[in-house]
Amino acid sequence: MPASSAPTEYATTRPVELLVTASALDETSPCGKGPMMESLSAAVCGFKSAPNAVDHEAFVRDAVRLMLEQAVFRGTDRRRPVLNWKSPEELQAAFDFALDRSPTTHGHLLHLIEDTIEHSVKTGHPYFINQLFSSVDPYGLIGQWLTDALNPSVYTFEVAPVMTIMEETVLTEMRKFLGYPEGKGDGIFCPGGSIANGYAINCARFSAFPEVKTRGMHGLPRLVVYTSADAHYSIKKLCAFEGIGSDNLYLINTDAKGKMDVGHLRQQIQRTLEEKAVPIMVSATAGTTVLGAFDPITEIADVCHEYGIWLHVDAAWGGGALVSKKHKHLLNGIDRADSVTWNPHKMLTAPQQCSTFLTKHERVLTESNSSCAQYLFQKDKFYDTTYDTGDKHIQCGRRADVFKFWFMWKAKGTDGLEAHVDENFDNAKYFTEMIRNRAGFKLVLEEPEYTNITFWYIPPSLRGRQSEPDFNNKLHKVAPKIKERMMKEGTMMITYQPVNDLPNFFRLVLQNSSLDQSDMDYFVNEIERLGSDL
Repeated sequence: MPASSAPTEYATTRPVELLVTASALDETSPCGKGPMMESLSAAVCGFKSAPNAVDHEAFVRDAVRLMLEQAVFRGTDRRRPVLNWKSPEELQAAFDFALDRSPTTHGHLLHLIEDTIEHSVKTGHPYFINQLFSSVDPYGLIGQWLTDALNPSVYTFEVAPVMTIMEETVLTEMRKFLGYPEGKGDGIFCPGGSIANGYAINCARFSAFPEVKTRGMHGLPRLVVYTSADAHYSIKKLCAFEGIGSDNLYLINTDAKGKMDVGHLRQQIQRTLEEKAVPIMVSATAGTTVLGAFDPITEIADVCHEYGIWLHVDAAWGGGALVSKKHKHLLNGIDRADSVTWNPHKMLTAPQQCSTFLTKHERVLTESNSSCAQYLFQKDKFYDTTYDTGDKHIQCGRRADVFKFWFMWKAKGTDGLEAHVDENFDNAKYFTEMIRNRAGFKLVLEEPEYTNITFWYIPPSLRGRQSEPDFNNKLHKVAPKIKERMMKEGTMMITYQPVNDLPNFFRLVLQNSSLDQSDMDYFVNEIERLGSDL
């Protein structure tokens, strides 16, 4: 398929080709279902949760093959759609969502898997550039499947020996990328970057007022947190959730590139002190969600040092640049941060979800979060209980998100991760230069720092009319209409948004290193095709 044309000849989903054998249904079945049914659809065998080869092996093999063929390989094929659009009402009618008292058959379960794949967005598709995650990494996928097969909960060495050691190994290596000497410090895997940012707020508060753990907020002065106006909304949410209050999150102005204004930060800290409140944390952002801006960490660190404030860096998106010798300078000064959020499921494309909270302080997580539950974290076990790391989390049960990332890292090596990041930067540069002087395209940021490229598409009907009073209102409606058309046709997915007084613009985010320059051409040509008549 030429890169400049829309995907065509979408194949209809073919019927499931079952591998179910007679042995799955014969009279020897432990379920006691009796003679083999004439249909290849095996009745689900009772209610017992343990698998057995007679009843489940053929079904599991069929299910895995179906996922491989349709979700992994067909779902990432450029010739096929990113999604098959249906409205909520149409989807309700087309899909069997109902839950019944009676069990269904293996055959029907396989068709439900097929239907789920059919009606889902293929986020691993090369033309899904809609969120800060994408692609299906084969090693990460296998890592995730193995994790689910073993189903560990990573709180003690006793029940998760491999995963507890693996977590500490990976987190140490990540801290080395931050520039912490010998990777010293601490860290945890979290259920998403928002929760990681919440850990930062809690650690900063505990560091300033250790008594908060036992006494709560009662009797404490009013606490204030600072972040940029373009920072991730989780900082506001977690300030509310942790009792600091969203009114006590002071938003700092940004410059034209989306970077925090350090002068305004100083002003807001002075304002806080004059109000007899206590500044406890500045959250800088390394790679803002929309513009991909990197706050000046070194300058912010100087301010934090001067006032004795905890410095957190939300590098959930931008942290991936740390593995690249060419691009790690974007995060200069991050070695001075007290804590960092870094999500390998973003730029490094580990499967959802894979998020980390890293800190240079070796005891703060344990001291602020531990409760020493005696039924789980006994100190008289027969092995070294320092490997029972679960008490420093606010969770009890916790997935082994580490394995998929570790497995990817082993498969590719650090050099492979670096090449992956560099490829995305190269594609971003090519795309930016291609649209810079192309008729109908206008960059929001003339020189993007990261792999976010923000731009408007101006259809022919609006060109040359920028001085007209209703131009922005009309331009504001262009991106949503193009997005509607691309989703209904399934040809690609790219997000749009307004910022401040700017009308809606597109945001291309690149993190899938399987893309090449012909794909960049395709994105431009497809937007033109879908919007030229508006």
